[in-house]
Amino acid sequence: MLAATISLIVLASAAGLAPQTVHAESVPAPLAAPTGPTSFADVVERVTPAVVNVTVAQESQQTLSLPDGQMPDEGSPLYEFFKRFGGLDQMPTPMPRQREGEGSGFIIDAEGHIVTNNHVVDGASRIEVTLNDGEKYEARVIGRDAKTDLALIKIDTTDALPHVRFGDSRGARVGDWVLAVGNPFGLGGSVNAGIISARGRDINSGPYDDYIQIDAPINRGNSGGPLFDARGVVIGVNTAIFSPSGGNIGIGFAIPAETAAEIIADLQTKGRVDRGWLGVQIQPVTEEIAASLGLPETRGVLVADVIAGTPAEAAGISSGDVILEAAGERMEEYRDLTKLIAGIDAGEQINLVLFRSGQTLTLPVTIGEMPSEDMAQAASGNEPAGDEPRIGLYLAPLTPELRAERGLAADASGVLVAQVAPGSPAQMAGIKAGSLISMVGQQPVTQPSQVVEAVKQAAAAERPSVLLRVEQDGEQRFVAVPIG
Repeated sequence: MLAATISLIVLASAAGLAPQTVHAESVPAPLAAPTGPTSFADVVERVTPAVVNVTVAQESQQTLSLPDGQMPDEGSPLYEFFKRFGGLDQMPTPMPRQREGEGSGFIIDAEGHIVTNNHVVDGASRIEVTLNDGEKYEARVIGRDAKTDLALIKIDTTDALPHVRFGDSRGARVGDWVLAVGNPFGLGGSVNAGIISARGRDINSGPYDDYIQIDAPINRGNSGGPLFDARGVVIGVNTAIFSPSGGNIGIGFAIPAETAAEIIADLQTKGRVDRGWLGVQIQPVTEEIAASLGLPETRGVLVADVIAGTPAEAAGISSGDVILEAAGERMEEYRDLTKLIAGIDAGEQINLVLFRSGQTLTLPVTIGEMPSEDMAQAASGNEPAGDEPRIGLYLAPLTPELRAERGLAADASGVLVAQVAPGSPAQMAGIKAGSLISMVGQQPVTQPSQVVEAVKQAAAAERPSVLLRVEQDGEQRFVAVPIG
């Protein structure tokens, strides 16, 4: 290895030139070899007893349909045929059907509380947990939070269970070793090693995105499992992968442990998560927006709209304001405000520093409580598990409360996109949480079940994609979403 400074002697030529000394540019000296473990076996042996497999069953209605997949309309010749010769009892009837899905989780106390992902247990009629030693227990849901995709479940046993506790990922750096433990493809406990690839990733899956990106191979079934550092401390909850094919390509995402710990604590004590609320629609400040407004820096949060009857309106916030600071915290990007306000208790007063018409001003605002959107309960809009067609959308019916919160017209119709699964066909097509789906193909929709059924019909007809009319970012457009 070359030293930091190298002296090179250039010999004189026959013409009599004097010798010269040339100094190379200074280069950083190499660091000492990493002192990390050559094996993670000791750590794995210590933490894996707390990692569990989660198997869920969902009840659904399966319709025995006619060969073309259509029910005959009342009054049609085929309807009259069944009525006359076979009776309507010969018509296709809904039949109960059970679907299964699998994920991972980890025990956080001796009493049997288990952390997993919301999408693992959402809509489950039965949850079974398999411990590392093979023991099986039925579990119940303590609480779920769709916005962060976290859930808390519990098993009952008289035995003191092995468990792990949340650490803090804020000290973890890009390049640090991590271990992902879980249940990929239902194979049982598996351990994969990798490094932290990036911090603070926003993958457009929800308003509170702040993921740790890792390259440890995680696959379907790893959802809800713990992410450990090299010491065996939980620094994240494995949640999603980015993959056009559905398989691992070395891009996985985990919820930071400090975020998960706060959410799980609320779920354990209250069964829900209460969040602060301003009542504004916001967007990032781009260089073009900053220049047009005369902002000295490209930062802050642009208020796109203020919802009537909200804390923001009461405080005098206006559309077009740029929020530069909130509660003494500098706003660099729009998600900084979302996370900050969500963590403030309703009724607490804070100051906002705004940029308006070339001047800065300070407004006091009393934080409200975020209205319950009941998105986590929109089970009829959640796509099925197993081998049925999926496009990666979690949907909610458009209620009057949601219209008001989203600033939509009273006569607005459609289905609200509550969440978009990371790496799904819908996300790849550019659909975001908060969008409104008003049509599938050429048919208007008002209920999540209509969208789910349309996807099934398109798959049954062997169409490669389903056409959705989406209202997003103030624009209406048709989007062809591949069927997974």
